[in-house]
Amino acid sequence: MYDLAIARILHIVGVILWIGGVAFVTTVLLPTVKQFKSKEERIDFFEKAEHRFARQARLTTLLVGLTGFHMVARLNMWERFLDISYWWMHLMVLIWLIFTILLFVLEPLFLHKKMREKAEIDPEGTYRRVYKMHLHLFILSIITIIGAAAGSHGWLFF
Repeated sequence: MYDLAIARILHIVGVILWIGGVAFVTTVLLPTVKQFKSKEERIDFFEKAEHRFARQARLTTLLVGLTGFHMVARLNMWERFLDISYWWMHLMVLIWLIFTILLFVLEPLFLHKKMREKAEIDPEGTYRRVYKMHLHLFILSIITIIGAAAGSHGWLFF
């Protein structure tokens, strides 16, 4: 049973570091970058900061995915995905899947390069799109965390 306790601890720490980082990027880093005078300075600083955070985000999303799968498999909780009362588990998987695809597939293959090109042409429009994407993912993540905290303590909405 210690494996479940360790998995839960690592899962929670992973979520804190990952979504906490998303919170920082969304509420602190992006608004600060917007205040930079030159577009070159904005693009360069954001890319450097995002690059460093991407490593942390990749590691923590991997940790969260592995520990989450372990807990579901070990406790044989697969049937929860068939019950709407556990909607927060569906959201956990959705958020994890979105970030995993972004961090491990889209960003390395073409997203980074494409965003750089768009930022050179339309820095304000690119900033708005990046900010909105981060904001939507952050809000969805917070809803998921609230649902998971409530649901894992027996407060099921349905």
